[in-house]
Amino acid sequence: MELKIEARNLDMRKGWQEKIEGEKAKLVRHYANFVLYLRVTIESTSHYKEGGYEVRVVAAVPNDTVVVKRRGNKVRPLLVEAFDVLGLQLKEIVRKKQAHKSVKAQGAVLDGNSTGIIKRLFPYESYGFIVTSDEQEIFFHENVLKDVSMGDLNEGDVVMFSVAEGDKGPQATLVRAERS
Repeated sequence: MELKIEARNLDMRKGWQEKIEGEKAKLVRHYANFVLYLRVTIESTSHYKEGGYEVRVVAAVPNDTVVVKRRGNKVRPLLVEAFDVLGLQLKEIVRKKQAHKSVKAQGAVLDGNSTGIIKRLFPYESYGFIVTSDEQEIFFHENVLKDVSMGDLNEGDVVMFSVAEGDKGPQATLVRAERS
């Protein structure tokens, strides 16, 4: 994670910088490879009517940017509060992403009784493709075969299968040879 620290209208104190580095280390522990960039700005706000300081923390995450601003009279408590709020917001983003994946996985099974024909087999690579009646190609891996082995299948065989949305499109979650 890249970190940039800025001080505006004041001199950066060593204690503030150490606190920011410590908070960054916590973020790395909890959100490794999630937070891509972190910028912390501490600004003297004596020209504002409430006076004091403004701490702004900006975190770049995949497909989003999180901004936390806090104003007050002492920098260290503002840093603590800003990083606490940032942590909660990051936790919520991660929770939403996981919930979205879970909903996608639950809703992905189209039906458990589709039939199709083995279109292509790659037995040495342990996968193949099934074509459905509407000409859709469905990927399958040897691990999803039930009551049949890769060596027992031939191109043109009729199979029953279940489908889920995979990383690269539809894929079979269960494949059985159709009994004649």
